[in-house]
Formats: sequence, C-alpha cells, structure tokens
Amino acid sequence: MMIDLPPPSADVQAVLIAQEQECTGGEDCDIPAGRDSGLQVTDGSVRRTGKTSLPEGGPSALESEELKDNSPVNTAKTTIYDKDGLAVRWYFQGGLNLVSESNLFWNFASVYAPDARFNSNQNWLESYVKPGLGFDKTFANGGTLYGKVSGVASRTWGRDAFDAKDEGAITLEEGYLGYRTADHPVAFDGSFGPRELQLGSGMLIANGGTSGFERGALKFGPRKAWKQAGIIRIINGRRTITGYFIEPRELKSNNGHNQLAGADIRYDSAGGDYLGFTYVNVLRSQSPYIRAAPDGLGAPTIIPDGRDKTNAINLYFRAIGSEGLLRNWFATGDFAYEWNNRINMSAWAGRAQVGYRFAETSWTPTLTGTVKVFSGDDPTTPKLERFDPLYYEGSPGAWATGSKSSMVFINSNLRALELAFAVQPSKQDALTLRFARIDADKLGSPIQFGQTTRLVSTPSGFNLISGVTKRHLSDDLFLEYNHIFGPDVFLTAGVSASFPGAGIKAAVPGTPPIWSGAFINVVVNY
Repeated sequence: MMIDLPPPSADVQAVLIAQEQECTGGEDCDIPAGRDSGLQVTDGSVRRTGKTSLPEGGPSALESEELKDNSPVNTAKTTIYDKDGLAVRWYFQGGLNLVSESNLFWNFASVYAPDARFNSNQNWLESYVKPGLGFDKTFANGGTLYGKVSGVASRTWGRDAFDAKDEGAITLEEGYLGYRTADHPVAFDGSFGPRELQLGSGMLIANGGTSGFERGALKFGPRKAWKQAGIIRIINGRRTITGYFIEPRELKSNNGHNQLAGADIRYDSAGGDYLGFTYVNVLRSQSPYIRAAPDGLGAPTIIPDGRDKTNAINLYFRAIGSEGLLRNWFATGDFAYEWNNRINMSAWAGRAQVGYRFAETSWTPTLTGTVKVFSGDDPTTPKLERFDPLYYEGSPGAWATGSKSSMVFINSNLRALELAFAVQPSKQDALTLRFARIDADKLGSPIQFGQTTRLVSTPSGFNLISGVTKRHLSDDLFLEYNHIFGPDVFLTAGVSASFPGAGIKAAVPGTPPIWSGAFINVVVNY
C-alpha cells in the first residue's frame, strides 16, 4: 500500500481495490499443501489441503517442491459412514495467528496522511474455523456421485495492517455436487457449485475468495473457493483437459462482479513433471484498469470496467531431474500474455525458476533462484501494457513478490530476483530463508492503483507524477520456521523485514524506516 493522498479512507480504498480487483487471493498463507491444485484426492473424495494468499500466515516452506510432504491425510478418523459404496466424511480446519507489525508500509502514512492518525505499529490476533461435510457414492458401473459443503467463520481481534478493527464474518465456502466416471480409458469429471480451483502454478487462477477487511483473518486468508464454479474435466491417462466457469467471492465493500471462463490442457509425467496451457476469458467485469499519464507526467487515468473482455493465455511447465547430471535439479517456467482489443491492451509476464536439492547432505538443503517480470504500462505509448495478475496464488513458495512488499505491490509493473534457502533438520521441522530484490518495470507508471501520485520539483516548475523515478523498490528478507506436530497439526513462526530501495526513498522526504514484523500460528487440518 504505497500511501499518498489523504484522507485515510482513500488509502484504505486503494488497498481494497488492489487486493480485490487485482489479486483477490494473492497474498496469505496457512498450511502445507499436497499438490499444485490445492486439492487432495483421498479415496475418491476431494479435501482442502491448505493454499493461501498473504505471505505470512502459515507454513509456506512445506508447500514447496524442495521439501517432502510429511502430512498424509488420515481419512479413517474423519469417516462417519462407509458402506455399500457410500462414504460420508467430516472435515475441519482452523487456526490462530498472532501478528506484530512495525513501521507498516515504511511509515508512508505519517508523511502523506498525517491527519489520518494511522498507527504504523500494530499487533493483532486472527482466527478461523472451516467445518465441512462431504460424501461420495460409487455405483456398479464405476461412476461416482460426490459432493461437499463447508463454511468459514473468521475473526480479527485488534486492528490489522489495513486498519480493519475487530472484524469477522461467517460465509459459505464450498457447496458443490459432481459426478465422475471410471477410468476406461477416458474418464469424465464434472461438478457445479462453490469450489476451489487452481490452474497451472497458480499464476492467474488460484484464489477464488477474499478474506480480510470486513471478513477478518487478513493474513490467514482461509477463503479459497470460488463463489460459483462449473468445472468439467476429461482425463485420458496423464493428459487432462479442463473447461471451467468461475465467479470469485468478492467483498461486498468492493465487488467487481467478475465472471471468467476458459480451458486448461495439461500433461503430468510419472516423475512429477508437467506441461500445460491455460486460456482465460473475462466474460464480465466492473473492475477498473489504470493507465499511466503520457510521458509519466500527470495523474494516471482510471479505465472503468477495464478488465471486462480481457483475454489471457498462460504456458507453464515443471521439470525435475532424476538421472545423471540433472539429478536433484528442478526448474519451473511460466509465461503469460494478456490482450483486450476494446481498450488497446497488450501485457505480459514471465517467471523462470531453477533449484537444486542436496539430497545426500544432512538436512537436505535446497537452493532456489527465481526471476519474475510483470509488465508495467509504458507512459510513452498509447497502448496499455500493465499486466493484470487476476487471482494468483500468493504464498511465498508460489507467486508472492517479496514478504512485506507483497502486501504493497501486486504482480504488476514489477521485476524481482528471489533466492530461497531451505533446510529440513527433521521430518517434522523446516527452516526457509527468502530474499527478494524488487524493482519497477516501468518508471513514471502506476505500481498499484496510482499511489505515490505526488508533486515533484523540476527546473521548469512542478510536475504531477505517479509511480517511481528510480527502479529499486525494496529488499525483503523472510525467515520462516515450520513444525509438524502430527499429520493434522502444524505450527509456523516467522520474522521478516523490508528495506526501502531508491524508488521508495525518492518518493518521500527524509529516510523511510525499515518495515519489520513477526508472527506465530497454529493450524489444524482434518
């Protein structure tokens, strides 16, 4: 949240817009995930595994490919009835998270909105529970009828980073029915109703629900399911074709009335490699886009309903070396291109990631390097080049850009170099240190939704500008510890700091402070 223009309500609204319209699920964390889709299939039923949005809510290290999954799901204890092809199971997930933040957003509020009296040092407690009930009925022909219903009750005690105090809500999470055929040799799986869906690595389609603000539990981000989801899959061996219609569960305070549809084609190898392609079409949207002022001078322009009719494609892959010189190496890659002829939009983004796991070394260290680029709007052209990250998965092991900074910078008009070093002292413990250097892709162009719009003095007078005049935005450090008490109980603790770069320093008088914080939480997942 690069705070610029008073009053405080404008600051909060800017964050709301950026959070909901651009990354609705782009920035929390909660519990270890079993697979990229955010789902686990156990005895024919699908259950929540724990993907997240904001970067510091829970054990992100255990979501990464570098570390083994030590959290098998025990369905025996959750089974209510299992006889004659009918199985009924209960589900429960919940957690408590204690958060402390100092010099929030590099204390910009005291510079640009001193009358707001925004407290840049906050401590709060957040919690959530997510109970659910699911069933599957297998027929003689091998087909299975299945379904699930679940809800979320969340609450924040105290005032959080976005100035929401003592907020909470109870909402429906999942509520779908589906049918799948037996695999001989092509299987069909179709479902309709609120449900989780992640495509590819989660670059564009992952987080279907928004938490925080009037719903509470900002960091945990327990809501993941789409408000409506129609999903059809055709599975032929290791090839899967998915068609989908989704509608995000947006905040009442900032509802963009988004609806999306498209298709995904994916191939998974026996060794864990995959290659896929996703197409996204925004059927309807009232979410605005923002265009840089010509030559970067002046206030940016808001394009009402800008996202409406936007198209996107995403090519993604993962490769894991298993033999010879490539053994223990892994690599992932993503490329996305977006266009909207209605508003003359053409934008792109990409990620390249390479890592090595020292499998024969004590504590099995893993080193990962990542380069990410999300195009910004070039103020020297009439075209809109600002990338829209849609509904990305924002945990540190996925698409968060930085730790603290990912609460400020959505995946647009950014370049980032990230390094992660993870060790696993035991099967129950993991430590991960993450570093991110974050730069602006285009100067004089909005980073979020026009924050840091300000007057600057030049030899010819004063100019109104937006964005930054120097590329370097911040350097982020994040140390995270994860402990698995058992297959169903997890503890996570972390400390993080964001050091302002030249671009941030040039946007404010004086020297902005280091933004730091810490958290500790416990999550249960049945």
